Amino acid sequence: MARQSQTSLTNQTSALETVRADLLVLGLFAKTRRLPEAWKKLDQAANGAIDHLLKLGDFPAKAQETAILYPQGKQAAKRLLLVGLGDKKSFDYNVLRKAAGTAARMAVKLSAARMALALHNLAPDTLKPELIGQALAEGAIVGNFDYRDHLPKQEDGSSEINHLRVILIDHRPAFCRRMNTGSKVGAILGEAQNLSRSIDNMPGNEINPPSLARQAQKVARQYGIRCKVFDDRQLAKMKMNALLAVGSGSASKPRLIMLEYNGRRPASGGRPDAVVVGKAITFDSGGISIKPSANMEAMKFDKSGGCNVIGILAGLARLKRPLHVVGLIPAAENLPSHTSYRPGDIVRTYSGKTVEIQNTDAEGRLILCDALHYAARMRPKAIVDMATLTGACVVALGPHHAGLFSNRDELGRQIQKAAEGSGEPVWLLPCGAEYLEQMKSKIADLKNVSGREGGACTAAAFLGAFVEDVPWAHIDIAAVSDTDKPQPYRAIGATGFAVRLVLEYLRTV
Repeated sequence: MARQSQTSLTNQTSALETVRADLLVLGLFAKTRRLPEAWKKLDQAANGAIDHLLKLGDFPAKAQETAILYPQGKQAAKRLLLVGLGDKKSFDYNVLRKAAGTAARMAVKLSAARMALALHNLAPDTLKPELIGQALAEGAIVGNFDYRDHLPKQEDGSSEINHLRVILIDHRPAFCRRMNTGSKVGAILGEAQNLSRSIDNMPGNEINPPSLARQAQKVARQYGIRCKVFDDRQLAKMKMNALLAVGSGSASKPRLIMLEYNGRRPASGGRPDAVVVGKAITFDSGGISIKPSANMEAMKFDKSGGCNVIGILAGLARLKRPLHVVGLIPAAENLPSHTSYRPGDIVRTYSGKTVEIQNTDAEGRLILCDALHYAARMRPKAIVDMATLTGACVVALGPHHAGLFSNRDELGRQIQKAAEGSGEPVWLLPCGAEYLEQMKSKIADLKNVSGREGGACTAAAFLGAFVEDVPWAHIDIAAVSDTDKPQPYRAIGATGFAVRLVLEYLRTV
């Protein structure tokens, strides 16, 4: 797992000027020029340092912008950090979440091991204390994450904090208690997201299908989740030929990993409330249809969907929701060799449908079609899959939204609502019969590519052909699963996008 600082959260009812911390963090809206009334006592204790900064106009307070003050006054905190909240009209819980992440990363940079957060201090009264606490906890925990397993300590020039203590501050006792309730939920969601990131960041020489299965088994033991792993021999008996075909060129053979959480009382089998499916290509070279070498190192992130499933099931177990949820992770390594599947091959999938292979780099839909049909046979109330599926979705939406596709309007609306609550945005796109028509083959039931037009939609339509009549939603996370551009609130590498989104959906069903 990634070497990272531990983050603990507590709540404290206190006036700002009396807070003892290495770093006291305040949130400020853009273009603020007058000292907020709520900060007057703090500013007096700090010898007018905040008021002086505001009058100078040196801090525009754009979103995630920061200013550090070192006042030599009677305030209890050693440093003050102002974090920009941007335009007040666009303020929401996600702004708080990102501001908390920004503060956590700044605390680590300053070696400030004890950080007090009062980012919500100027927030409107319409915001709920529980959701404020949840957003602050998520942001701080996700922000305090860096993948440094292969770096000597402090080799990158930054200081490391073994334990970041975060205190959520408010002067109102009842508000603080409600904020504490939300922060406990937020801590679980943030840690679930970081669990996904810690596995997803691991390189292909450390994570292959068998070792990913071992990671899942380890997490299952830790959280009391049932885990079953189907190896290549069992997959052959089950006739999961699409999954086997994709992994046929690698010495590390495919696996189907099944995680099961049953929080029903009394626990019983039967129809699951949901099946969550995640694509896990532990490394994707493209196979025989090999990718260009430029940026191929990022293809270790083609397992993001599968890593998300591990994080989601762990989070669900910690939340103790009264649900029965199954997680499925089809895992394969897509490499070229003399045993690889080829363009022109025809594969009979687990469902019985045949697929003509026209491009071995359109492999994600192949491993998913077997897993999705396996999920459909459980007759769950809903199936949700996450996959780094198409470059077409990257072109369509850029790095700002995941693509959302669904065969049920109601399920699509539920996922959209969960996306808004989690701060992980999606955009609904079509995947109807006209797109499936583009996937028809002249020599098989389907083909695995259909050209450039509507590529994300045709890929989703292909997947939809294997879920029968079960309500299903597909989240294409290709553009948002990883990043090489650091943000003030988040490190480079895996993002864990959709862990909190799907957990938010499962919390509300």
